[in-house]
Amino acid sequence: MQDFRVFTGSAHKEFSNNVARVLDIELSKAEVARFSDGEISVRLCESVRGKDVFIIQPTCAPTNDNLMELLIMVDALKRSSAKSIYAIMPYFGYARQDRKAAPRVPITAKLVADLLQCAGITRLITMDLHAGQIQGFFDIPVDNLYGSIVFKEHIVAKNLKNPIVASPDIGGVARARYFAKLLGLDIVIVDKRREKANESEVMNVIGSVEGKDVILIDDMIDTAGTMVKAASAFKQKGATSVIALGTHAVFSGPAYDRIANSEIDEVIVTDTIPLQQSCEKIKILSVAPLFAEVIRRINNDESVNSLFA
Repeated sequence: MQDFRVFTGSAHKEFSNNVARVLDIELSKAEVARFSDGEISVRLCESVRGKDVFIIQPTCAPTNDNLMELLIMVDALKRSSAKSIYAIMPYFGYARQDRKAAPRVPITAKLVADLLQCAGITRLITMDLHAGQIQGFFDIPVDNLYGSIVFKEHIVAKNLKNPIVASPDIGGVARARYFAKLLGLDIVIVDKRREKANESEVMNVIGSVEGKDVILIDDMIDTAGTMVKAASAFKQKGATSVIALGTHAVFSGPAYDRIANSEIDEVIVTDTIPLQQSCEKIKILSVAPLFAEVIRRINNDESVNSLFA
């Protein structure tokens, strides 16, 4: 375990410290500072020559600052003769811009992939990419971990009487189906549509939720609008309870207020992103032990995929 180093950016130091604690190591030292005009300065405080190096840095808000800091740290490591540079991005920012959804728009997820590779990373470890095909934007190994392994243990322990898994939209059906298969449950789907122009969205529930404990799962919760509307629709259709699962707690804009005032009974998220506020409905499950185990396995040339088999 002495052949590698683990550094952290400034995006989520608590998460990095938890990973190091599980590995029973000390985080390597690096000074990250800002010049008066906002430019980022990085200085490594120890030698990394010939070492395998892991950098932990989710590219959450402020996304541009955290991404640029990661790129600069990678460049510093490359110029310091690190043997391999593994970028651990629990949350991959810009993942929602993964295709040309309209004319004359960028595919920013591909741009970020190019930037990371150009900077010098040799492998990417992330969790629950918004679109799985982003792995194909890279010409290096990409490990896309599944937060469902943590959610499964928590849901099973709750011993719900009549559970059913739900997708908040058509695009999330594959994720919901995978989670339902893990638990041996059926699924329902929310179909969002506008019946008429300038009218609010109608949440049509495909499947029966009457008397059910609904487990609503998505890769991220941003403004929480979709989750809150879906929960309301489930309750109107006779659901007993609604639990929302979201790997990445983006929680922007009115998210916290919406959740607090919603018909969702509990929101369960992971710690891939640091939370800015507290809410009694929100429970955090740590995925730091999972990332620590992945680091250990990569360092020992062991299988990562077998964690999810």
